[in-house]
Amino acid sequence: MPRNATQEKSPMTPETPSADTETFHVYEPALGHGLAHDPFNAIIGPRPIGWISTCDAQGRPNLAPYSFFNAFNYTPPIIGFSSISGRDTIANCAATGEFVWNLTTEALVRAMNATSFAALPGESEFGLAGLQTLPSRLVRPLRVAASPVHFECRVTDIVQLHDSAGRDVPARMTFGEVVAVHIRRDLIHDGVYRTAEARPVLRAGGRGDYAQITPDAMFELLRPATREDIAPALRPDAP
Repeated sequence: MPRNATQEKSPMTPETPSADTETFHVYEPALGHGLAHDPFNAIIGPRPIGWISTCDAQGRPNLAPYSFFNAFNYTPPIIGFSSISGRDTIANCAATGEFVWNLTTEALVRAMNATSFAALPGESEFGLAGLQTLPSRLVRPLRVAASPVHFECRVTDIVQLHDSAGRDVPARMTFGEVVAVHIRRDLIHDGVYRTAEARPVLRAGGRGDYAQITPDAMFELLRPATREDIAPALRPDAP
C-alpha cells in the first residue's frame, strides 16, 4: 500500500463507510450523485429568479432569467446573479456597467420562461415574449413594464468562480448596487411592502419545478432580542 494511502481516502468511500449512510443518501459531487436528477439546485431552493435586463454598447436590449440569484448586502443594497454560460447578459454588464432586475410573478412566469430561449443575434427577448418596456430612471437598460418591482443596478464586481483547486469553472458572478427601486403602489400597505401580494414565483430545482409565495404561506418569526428569548421560542407550543 502506498504511504499515506489511508489518509488520502475519502471518509465516504466503501472501505470506510459512514455510519449515517443508512439514514442519508451520501455522495461526493465530483464522483456523481447516483440519482435520476442532480438534487443540488432543488435542495437550495426555492430561489428568487434573477430576471435581468441589459443592453449592449449600441443600446440593443436583452432580457434573460437566472436561477442563481439573491441579495447580498443592505447598505448599500447589493444583489447578484451567476451565469454558467457565456450569455449576452454578462458581456452587456461588462460593456455598460448596468443592469435591471425585474420581479417574476405568477402572471409573468410564462413570459419569463420564454426569455430563457436562445434568441438570434440582435433579436430582443422582450419582443420574443411579447413584453412591453419602460425606461429606467438612472440606467440605460429597459424595465419589464408588467413586472411590479424593478431594481436599477450599477455593476460593482464581475467575479470569475473557481473550484477548490483554484481552476476556473464556467460561471461568473455579477454583483450590482441597487441605485433606484420601483414598487407598484398597491403592494405597499401602511408603509410595508407585502411580499406575498405580488405573487412572486421562485425556482425550485428539477427539470422545471417552480414555487409561488402566496399570503397563506407566510408566517412571522422574529429573531431573539436577548439570550432569555431563545429557550421559550424553542418550545413546541411556541407561536
